[in-house]
Amino acid sequence: MRITVYSGSFSPLHIGHLAIMEYLSAWEGTDWTYLVVSPQNPFKDASSAGSSTRRYRAALATLQRHPGLRVWLDDIELRMPPPSYTIRTLDTLRRQEPDNEFTLVIGGDNLDAIRRWKDYRRILKEYGVAVYPRSGYDSVALRADLLMEDPAYRITLLDCPTVDMSSTQIREAAARGESVDDWLM
Repeated sequence: MRITVYSGSFSPLHIGHLAIMEYLSAWEGTDWTYLVVSPQNPFKDASSAGSSTRRYRAALATLQRHPGLRVWLDDIELRMPPPSYTIRTLDTLRRQEPDNEFTLVIGGDNLDAIRRWKDYRRILKEYGVAVYPRSGYDSVALRADLLMEDPAYRITLLDCPTVDMSSTQIREAAARGESVDDWLM
């Protein structure tokens, strides 16, 4: 099976995440998506993520409200020793499920920063990435630049809607006492 791996803090899951999961559920490039709640992004402040167990439970409840999605919640990173490097997650998935082909789902912002990731060359060659658009990032130009480095990189640009929403915006609005119900999944 072709599995897309969509990982992140998901603190909280919101309508932007939903749009991506709806797109992936209909996309012919994958059979199934694994939603992976990361305990701690190595590039983000630990204080903003909240409890990984709480975020995992919230993601489980959220996905139960959206049974039409071809998305499976996977706790793989919660069971792995830190640090949570994407390459370790992908390698572990491949060892556990050798008959499946895994592709990482990232946003244009992460494509812009991927050269900072541990073993990014292996990620791009062995697994590949499916990139959803993010405002302010030219994924076409970023892809072209990376392919000049190595034409063997597997980078697929997704033609899905851009939703200008972030978990950080939601947390900040909630902290100001604003209602965020319309932004949540």
